[in-house]
Amino acid sequence: MPDDVVAQELELLERVSRRLEEIGEPETPSEEPLVQELQRLREQILTRRDGKDAMALHEQWHRQSALLQQLRSAREAPRVDPRSPYFGHLRLLEGGQERDVCLGRATCVEKGVRIVDWRHAPVSKLFYRYEQGEDYEEEIAGRLRVGEVVARRTVSIRDGVLERVEAPEGIFTASNGGWQRAARERARLAGGEGAALRAHAWGEGGDRRLGTDLAGGRRRADKRLPEITSLIDPAQFDLITRPSAGFLAVRGAAGSGKTTVALHRIAYLAYDDPEIDSERSLFVVLSPGLSRYVAHVLPGLGVDQVAIRTFHEWARALRRRHFPRLPHEPRPDTPATVQRLKLHPALGEALEEQVRRVSGPPSPDQALDDWASVRTQTKLLAEVFARLPEGAPSEAELERFADWNRRQNEELFEALEGDEDLDAVLDAEDDALLLRAWQLRVGPLRGTGTAPLRYRHLAIDEVQDFSPLEVRVLIDCLEESRSLTLAGDTQQHMVEQSGFTSWSEFLERLGVSGDAVETLRVSYRSSREIVGFSRALLGELAEDEEAPAATRSGPPVELFRFTDRGASVVFLSDALRELAENEPLASVAVLTPSREASMLYAEGLAAGEVPRLRRVEEQDFTFAPGVEVTEVEQAKGLEFDYVVVVDATPDHYPDRAEARRRLHVAATRAVHQLWITCVGTPSPLLHELASHT
Repeated sequence: MPDDVVAQELELLERVSRRLEEIGEPETPSEEPLVQELQRLREQILTRRDGKDAMALHEQWHRQSALLQQLRSAREAPRVDPRSPYFGHLRLLEGGQERDVCLGRATCVEKGVRIVDWRHAPVSKLFYRYEQGEDYEEEIAGRLRVGEVVARRTVSIRDGVLERVEAPEGIFTASNGGWQRAARERARLAGGEGAALRAHAWGEGGDRRLGTDLAGGRRRADKRLPEITSLIDPAQFDLITRPSAGFLAVRGAAGSGKTTVALHRIAYLAYDDPEIDSERSLFVVLSPGLSRYVAHVLPGLGVDQVAIRTFHEWARALRRRHFPRLPHEPRPDTPATVQRLKLHPALGEALEEQVRRVSGPPSPDQALDDWASVRTQTKLLAEVFARLPEGAPSEAELERFADWNRRQNEELFEALEGDEDLDAVLDAEDDALLLRAWQLRVGPLRGTGTAPLRYRHLAIDEVQDFSPLEVRVLIDCLEESRSLTLAGDTQQHMVEQSGFTSWSEFLERLGVSGDAVETLRVSYRSSREIVGFSRALLGELAEDEEAPAATRSGPPVELFRFTDRGASVVFLSDALRELAENEPLASVAVLTPSREASMLYAEGLAAGEVPRLRRVEEQDFTFAPGVEVTEVEQAKGLEFDYVVVVDATPDHYPDRAEARRRLHVAATRAVHQLWITCVGTPSPLLHELASHT
């Protein structure tokens, strides 16, 4: 005989299922009469445009349009799925009477069924804010509600069958025609507060926490300024102290200190050459978030004048300086194929070929002509692509690419000739092409005034996500000493259209020997468990035969599966509230596969009253304690004490190279503990974890 908790849930599900069957599919009125009425009104409005009835006809039109929109919205509204009608169950005691309220993905309140949408229903706050046995007093829908939460449970219902119940009394699982009960040991995020920035070398500081001094003084909430110089290991120190002249390319796994080396190398070189600490040095990063992080770290190393820019920010400013008549803002909807081909190394080679073949003055107008011409010459582009080992587009793709650019050229040059009706725009990728055309035809890019733009030192972080063309533009802005630091990891390559394929090919295109690449083999960021898991995700994409060494152990990587997102949000809300109470200085990232998912989880966790919750939309990380919800791509290059990767399903993470790298990047943001959640079937990349849950 099942436990009372299970018996109650079985009885509730049976009652709800029976009532849903009775309710059936709601009958939605036909929209045809409204459509016909709107057509009639439209004809009358057109024929009586200036008549005395025109205003009344317009009012009727708007009224009927609103009714039609309301009808269509009702038809499109989510409906309760009888196969999995709800995931949460509250039993409330108010005024001496008990009633059941269920939380699901849609609302149905009729014939004794009370299922509410967890995202919108005011009563859902009781589920998020209160535990079983607690009294509540809340204003809901304008009325003060006072009562007791008699029962608070989460359930898993699949194909109309109750499979699991989690309650304070225990966890009940259906098995072999019966039910098994296990003690409820809530999965906890714990033990990693302050771990996202390492404060001591391996073997030291086991009792330290971020935000205190060596004597154990007050914790610091801002995590951007650690004393990272004390963390440098011998291999990193050898790279940092290389002579200033020449190239240094640093590769290594996530958390191995590549950015640390690039930052400290600037500080080291500036000690002997004060001009390094000036606008004549440039640190190029991939994202605004990384730019803000570097801008906060460098002053802590005694360097505060170095220019820190994203490549797009740098290139756009220079393109405006050199081609001031061209449109300023880029097109937001460039097709992926166009982006990929404009960044492909073949475009750089074709541009060089164009300048060699076509004689012309070293002028901005000729450089503009070179740029405009080369993008439309399918014959020249096909010849150049044929000489390259891989990545050549099909004939049809190349023709579509040329057509896109022909239309762009027509709009642009007509606008330049004075046609104000045309809203000509460029693709963001054109900035690098235009600057390269200037370098090849006119000469060095200009700094302030007419002086050539020359950098004393250049550092590029996350270089695997830059195209060889973009890096070539930057390198040709260096002084003759060509002091350059490149840092990257092909295993974290996420900008597929950048054209980066391998270190050897990349450096060959830049004219740098492959022997210049140095490898860091110790991962200081993540625990052994996270390092091992994230390497396994890569499969054949792993660069080295052996996994990077890790300096410490931590909790296991865990996978949690749910029947719907609502249950996942409830679970995470409980865990994150507890973490915030126990470790107020912990940093947490909830990493999602899309903006839509970020919005949903941010709203759900806010409803669950997770403290210090922030939705990061445009790289606006605070680097402060709390929970930040954002997409995987936005968190690249950053680190957090705890990471929760949500919605790890086959749709978002199929067994493909780009998905492997994306999930690898997400996992390696975690320092202390990594959780993964999915709704339904887990990604095939998680098969080993999934087999143990």
